[in-house]
Amino acid sequence: MRFHSIALACLIGMLATSLARAADNELTADEKQAGWQLLFNGHDLTGWKCNNGKPIATKIEEGALVPYKSGGYLIVYDKPFGDFVLKCDVRWEDPSCNSGIFFRVEDLLNPVNTGFEIQVMSGTKLGKHEFGAIYDLVPNSKSVGKPTGQWNTIEIKCVGPVIEVKVNDQLVSTIDCDKFDQPGVCPDGEKHKYKLAGQPRAVKDFARTGYLGLQDHGHKVWYKNIKLLKL
Repeated sequence: MRFHSIALACLIGMLATSLARAADNELTADEKQAGWQLLFNGHDLTGWKCNNGKPIATKIEEGALVPYKSGGYLIVYDKPFGDFVLKCDVRWEDPSCNSGIFFRVEDLLNPVNTGFEIQVMSGTKLGKHEFGAIYDLVPNSKSVGKPTGQWNTIEIKCVGPVIEVKVNDQLVSTIDCDKFDQPGVCPDGEKHKYKLAGQPRAVKDFARTGYLGLQDHGHKVWYKNIKLLKL
């Protein structure tokens, strides 16, 4: 009888832990103790706006932010960050989905050329424009995205010049910005898109502090559980 009581207590404890972890748009006790911030509460748009300064035109759906038809190229959090770990969940229902997570954006009116983007899209290919790639700079090393309709977890870690990206708990891309020291060219010799005032930029010169944003690139996506830990 005592053995069964202990087993039952353990099972109840495991279920309670599982339920606590499953709560959307909340921080666990461990996350709070570690200093994580919840950037989206799941109920309203507090702290968020369009990159052009306009209010976000789209409503929250199923406890998630929806950049599609929001009124701007990005919906952005209203405070900049430097070194951090960012986590969020994303899903889409259209297999031709295309979106992105922007960070360290220096100029909100020119996010394409003054910030980094992690590609968010469906598909199983590898490349600089595939899911988990650091857009136009570093390809994803593996395809670990879940099927269309399912939630994917993305983690972005920025420490000085080094950026690491995980998709569903697996490291898929990393960059040392200091090694991208030639304007308009990657270390592999391929050109990249980044320019400023019409002139090619060196990635090592990008700002190390900037804004976070979720891209509207013509497809509907849902983002939730957006959490950040300053480093």
